[in-house]
Amino acid sequence: MYKTNTCGELTITEVGQKVRLCGWIQKSRDLGGMTFIDLRDRYGITQLTFNMETNPTLCEQARTLGREYVIQVKGTVAERYNKNKNIPTGDIEIIVETVNVLNASKLPPFTIEDNTDGGDELRMQYRYLDIRRNAVKNNLLFRHKLSMEIRNYLSGQGFVEIETPFLISSTPEGARDFLVPSRMNEGKFYALPQSPQTFKQLLMIAGMDKYFQIVRCFRDEDLRADRQPEFTQVDCEMSFVTQEDVLQTFEGLYKTLFQKMKGISMEDFPRMTYNDAMKYYGCDKPDLRFGMPFVELNDLLQYRNFSLFNEAELIIGICAENCGNYTRKQLDALTDFVKRPQVGAGGLVYIVCNADGSFKSSVDKFYGQEDLQTVAERCNAKAGDLILILCGKTEQTQKAMNELRLEMGNRLGLRSSDLFKPLWVIDFPLLEWDEETQRFYAKHHPFTAPKPEDEYLLENNPAAVRANAYDLVINGVEVGGGSVRIYQREIQKKMFQVLGFSDEEAQKQFGFLMNAFEYGAPPHAGIAFGFDRMCAVFNGVDSIRDFIAFPKNNSGKDVMINAPSSVSKEQLKELNITVNE
Repeated sequence: MYKTNTCGELTITEVGQKVRLCGWIQKSRDLGGMTFIDLRDRYGITQLTFNMETNPTLCEQARTLGREYVIQVKGTVAERYNKNKNIPTGDIEIIVETVNVLNASKLPPFTIEDNTDGGDELRMQYRYLDIRRNAVKNNLLFRHKLSMEIRNYLSGQGFVEIETPFLISSTPEGARDFLVPSRMNEGKFYALPQSPQTFKQLLMIAGMDKYFQIVRCFRDEDLRADRQPEFTQVDCEMSFVTQEDVLQTFEGLYKTLFQKMKGISMEDFPRMTYNDAMKYYGCDKPDLRFGMPFVELNDLLQYRNFSLFNEAELIIGICAENCGNYTRKQLDALTDFVKRPQVGAGGLVYIVCNADGSFKSSVDKFYGQEDLQTVAERCNAKAGDLILILCGKTEQTQKAMNELRLEMGNRLGLRSSDLFKPLWVIDFPLLEWDEETQRFYAKHHPFTAPKPEDEYLLENNPAAVRANAYDLVINGVEVGGGSVRIYQREIQKKMFQVLGFSDEEAQKQFGFLMNAFEYGAPPHAGIAFGFDRMCAVFNGVDSIRDFIAFPKNNSGKDVMINAPSSVSKEQLKELNITVNE
């Protein structure tokens, strides 16, 4: 037996016991007559003690051991003279009797400590070393615990975990597929699944009325902090349910997770329609940790000799409380912010609500004190507040004001990572019109059912149809989304027609599903949560890479194993693939 204990469990109650420990050398300290080594494993750190007077040979051996050497020691647990209250084992140390070097180590390319000197690319290149650091290790342990709590909850609700295929057929909707050539079927390709959507619907038709899977998915799309080419989904589907059943079930999941993982008891989650989310927050995933809802001002500010407002489709304002003392420099900085290409506004109008009840604005020559007071009343602004106003095309102005609102939330410290504000967003549009291709696309996916009361609009006014769909948003991050599904062949056929599919194309791509609808498909609905994103949101961070053992970088590369990589001509020939020299 290599060890009797871990490096994180021995306490004062074990003093006098003989033990064996294994681990990596975190650091060593040579104090002349004494040498101390911090031995680390996944569970913690234990101090090892070597005495030059009692065992000089062993002490000299200890001084030859470098950082990250893998060693086994035998010794006796003793009470520590200088206790370390910062670690669980800080009351004891091991008086070492023998040391066995299991493996030597080169000097690591960065310090394996909480505050490391390694940059992102270097640590990703040596990810197996990076995982030894507490910050990364604890994230992976959190991920494991979260997955277990999800499985426990769903299993307790009667869900069954079922695996679905990774090698499937390519679909034309959604993000780009990763394609896999088939050696045995010349010229044919598999695709890696973007989600198990059609398979989980088939499982409902098969009578498996409560399905879930924590599953890898793949999308060949541009990357950012919360995207990876391969990611993990908590994928779920239920039969004989309404939207309300789904929301109640998975709101229960999140309440359980918040209680188990964070010790937080959550109130019932509020709900907001897509139209209200866009009207008051300019996006379909509003951050409700702070206020500043949009206020429409067209009727108060247009046709008053200010051409910028007169020509605008939309004029909206937000009230930043207690910011009336902003300096001209600060206001200019906000103006520069909204003019950034990523935000896209042409400029910024402000109204300062002075302490004496008067108003100062950047458009004083166009609007009098009574006009500005009317705007302040509409915005619920009081003395000492600041009103910020944008105008222009509706969609562009909503987007820009959303960015400005979030920026103000950051500047005012209103977006605390310790505060959690969940929200269900419901009643999305079923379809989106694309000007470039001159066709409709599914807002979620083509299997989403329309609201029953809007179904008649599919033929003559498809843009007005609302989807029986829902997203769960936490702190401005969409953590999951789903919908009630189409389960009748004729409605699915009609949906494909609206999306521009011919009957032949629909049958070729999705005939297996439409055919299955003819064999007693039950009403069903489901939802999927981004598991990597769940981990990040629960820990108040933006990057999902921190919770993935071996992530890709922003170019989609694994710099540790050098993937993607070239393959030999022989391999390509076997796959009947010709590459130009």
